[in-house]
Amino acid sequence: MEDAPLSSAPDEPSFQTLDTPRGRPLALNGPLERTTFQSPTVSFVMGLLGLGVAFILFQVVITPILLLAQIGLSEGGLSTLTSGDPGELLATYTRELIISNSVGQVLGLAVPTLLLARFHTDQVTDYVRLRSVAPRFVFLAVLGVVGLQPVVQWLAQINKDLPLPESIRMFEQTQLELIRSVLESGLGVTFNLVMLAVVPGVCEELLFRGYAQRQFERSTGPLAGILLSGILFGCYHLRPSQLLPLVVLGIYLAYLTWRTGSLWPAILVHMAHNGIAVVVARYAQQQPSYDLESLEQAPMPWYALLAGFAIFGGVLYVLDSLARRRQFTR
Repeated sequence: MEDAPLSSAPDEPSFQTLDTPRGRPLALNGPLERTTFQSPTVSFVMGLLGLGVAFILFQVVITPILLLAQIGLSEGGLSTLTSGDPGELLATYTRELIISNSVGQVLGLAVPTLLLARFHTDQVTDYVRLRSVAPRFVFLAVLGVVGLQPVVQWLAQINKDLPLPESIRMFEQTQLELIRSVLESGLGVTFNLVMLAVVPGVCEELLFRGYAQRQFERSTGPLAGILLSGILFGCYHLRPSQLLPLVVLGIYLAYLTWRTGSLWPAILVHMAHNGIAVVVARYAQQQPSYDLESLEQAPMPWYALLAGFAIFGGVLYVLDSLARRRQFTR
């Protein structure tokens, strides 16, 4: 039984433990666990604080500094910055933008997450659920996100029709232009897969499912922890017109982490989801009759949506049944 409520360790009265799927107690012996004011509220606050600190480090501090440093050291960089033309900046420094973003995720999301986990226990990898998992669960998890693709696309179309202030749409358009410029650049599929699929898959999952979800589960229980992790994941991306599909994806990733007792299925599913977007963009780039915008706006056929729901539902049923037999907690 994995991640049961806190229980006192019989041989170590000075700290508490969490149960794990393999029966080896996870010792909560870090500095934050030795205080006398530990409570569900503290766990909840630490989950939110971890997300907030990581977001500021990534978006406000590390990534902008790295980008300015790269542009400033390049020839003509300062003149481009002072021109105030976002389009010219995107076109000229696409590589620098994506490198800054990726390094910012490593230093602003992944590293602080592991440091925060160390304040709870010296068993950091177990705390963030970086545990091995049976290949069948990984296969089912990836198959599930393939089935989820038409559902996500359908939700994105519904989401885009919701009324949003023009200022928010303009802000989001800047983000989409950056992503599109990277996908349509000549940086190569391998580069794009690493920067847009592998790095976010590892760094974001460590933060949201590895640390924040753990804290929310300790505070509010598994169900609320899964929902909170998914909803905040959707909000974190600052893309209101994509909020519904991102929330659904986040909830699925949170469920996988809790149900299998491992972070790896969520990491690999996150990579697969982003990787599909990179591959589709590459295909569209090579086909004169297609472009990214037309693919994004194409209506989802009812039969594709029905097939997606069937595949996704079937995967959830099989995965849940297999996990129960292995005595993972619900």
